[in-house]
Amino acid sequence: MWKRIVLWSLAVIAVLAAAAVYWIGPRNVVGMLLYDRRREGELKVGDAAPDVTLSRLDGSDTRLLDFQVGKPLIVIFGSYT
Repeated sequence: MWKRIVLWSLAVIAVLAAAAVYWIGPRNVVGMLLYDRRREGELKVGDAAPDVTLSRLDGSDTRLLDFQVGKPLIVIFGSYT
């Protein structure tokens, strides 16, 4: 009897979890799970920025060092919607 209760409880939990993933969106769930996997950086104030490659909206790539011409560069990561 208790095995049936446990199995039904697990089935209900699985259905609720699947519904939550569907409602929130799979990409958002993965993003929430991976969000806090950051580590403390080693850069200090005044250090040179590391060379990274950024993808543009048109599909091409741009290196950050391509913009290093002696002037400060501000890179903003965010959403404007």
